[in-house]
Amino acid sequence: MRQRYASSFGAAAAAYAAHRPDYAPAAVRWALEPAPGPRVLDLGAGTGKLTGTLVELGFDTVAVEPDSAMLAELRSTLPAVRALPGSAEEIPLPDASVDAVLAGNALHWFDMSIAGPEVARVLAPGGILAGLWNVMDDRVDWVAELARVSDSAAIGPRDTQSNWRDATKELHLPRADAGMGGAARFGSPEQEEFAHSQLRTADSLVATLATRAGVLVMPERERAAALGRIRAYLANRPETSSGEFTLPMLTGVLRTRRS
Repeated sequence: MRQRYASSFGAAAAAYAAHRPDYAPAAVRWALEPAPGPRVLDLGAGTGKLTGTLVELGFDTVAVEPDSAMLAELRSTLPAVRALPGSAEEIPLPDASVDAVLAGNALHWFDMSIAGPEVARVLAPGGILAGLWNVMDDRVDWVAELARVSDSAAIGPRDTQSNWRDATKELHLPRADAGMGGAARFGSPEQEEFAHSQLRTADSLVATLATRAGVLVMPERERAAALGRIRAYLANRPETSSGEFTLPMLTGVLRTRRS
């Protein structure tokens, strides 16, 4: 099931590039704050949403992405960035060649039993591994109701803090006593979240939600019905029914340091 979801994005690569949000710069800075140097790998880079933020912040960035359609979008948008085909389980970089590995809305797709040692291999001593996630801020009433209307398929987990904690357990992120190839490789993870936002219209928000894996894998009739419910809801909310609005979001971060 995970592979089916993870491989669903290529067919929607152009829409993903057009509609998905970037990442809160403050979140990226926090993720990289302890990094020993400026060399950063964006792993599972998709169409370059996180890559672009890294470049804007001045980091020496290389991107690795397994899906050819997503990689083509990244190369088109950021032609000056070194962008390579590859995966978290087989990273096409030399040992100790980067100071940080970041994954934007991608860490949960990795097979961490294989990816963990690979990440450790390419990281310099003291290097940082960090996962970042953009989610809608469902502490806002209309966003929480949108999650209910869509049965959460297009929105994701309602409890953002629990999402980060669950990710730590489910993804076997490195801890002092488990995961990522052993206790000596990584320290205990830290987590933080940062306010973020995106200007949307009802149509562009529907288009954004249509790029979520939970929607992409739906049968066509079910997907059309789900997006129809969302469109009807947005048309009847004062916050979203007329013109452009600000979509409240959070960028969550989990980071850990290589020993």
